Amino acid sequence: MLTIFTTPKSFRGDIKVIQTNAIRSWILLRPACEVILFGDEEGTAEIASELGIRHIREVERNEYSTPLVSSMFSVAQDVAKYQLMCYISADIILMSDFLPAISQIKVPSFVLVGQRWDVDLSEPVDFDKPDWEAYLRAHVTEEGKLHPPTAIDYFVFPRGLYRDIPPFAVGRTAYDDWLLYWTRTLKVPLIDATKVITAIHQNHDYSHHPGGAAGVWEGPESKRNIELLGGRDHAFSLEYVTWILTPQGMKRALSMRHLYFRMRAIPILCPHLHFLLMPFKIFEKCLRAVRLILGTA
Repeated sequence: MLTIFTTPKSFRGDIKVIQTNAIRSWILLRPACEVILFGDEEGTAEIASELGIRHIREVERNEYSTPLVSSMFSVAQDVAKYQLMCYISADIILMSDFLPAISQIKVPSFVLVGQRWDVDLSEPVDFDKPDWEAYLRAHVTEEGKLHPPTAIDYFVFPRGLYRDIPPFAVGRTAYDDWLLYWTRTLKVPLIDATKVITAIHQNHDYSHHPGGAAGVWEGPESKRNIELLGGRDHAFSLEYVTWILTPQGMKRALSMRHLYFRMRAIPILCPHLHFLLMPFKIFEKCLRAVRLILGTA
């Protein structure tokens, strides 16, 4: 059915609990999925062995020893058992709505993405309890916050779609934006599944990086990722999707906001029309100024 792949951080402290929760939720999906863990971070081989999932130790890294998105996607697409693939962050819990949502899509080539729900969840989930999913859904309803459409934590796509990815560092911003931008250049449906998939992001700190949150988002790896992005204009968010997945199936993304970003994308995707991007930037600058004055920014 589906090959899921990721590269986890070291299995220590809260991160160990969070990542174990996520991976256990993936192996409970039905029909059963292939799960591949990349890298040799502490505990990765052990959790792969314990759960009976595939482990690929070797992955290309930059000089900071951070795995490269390009290497992971390339190897995963070469060795995957299934034609349909999913890259996902190692802290995202999936539930029983995930595969049925994917099965609604009847086009041969597409990219499925969606917003995540941020929750505090630092304890192991007891997946042996029959009501574990109901508990998590209630927890999301009561405590969860829907993350803005600027962060994308899962990508479902057919094997072979993503080739020649720049050497982005995993987890250092911009690579998810680029994947959305590149999808639009490929002219395949870019589908937002937020309405039908509850993807749970377990909140965590950034103690895995020596520089903490600043090191992750403002350090040299982040700056390089932004350079590889090709400029801020290529930082596409979920507002650039072309389709929405609903309980009734795929529908065109035709809200006023979606149509605005559809038009905004034209001068970015068609470089000879780049001069048309300036009116959008002027409008957005004025809008930010108004919001600052009104205190709604």
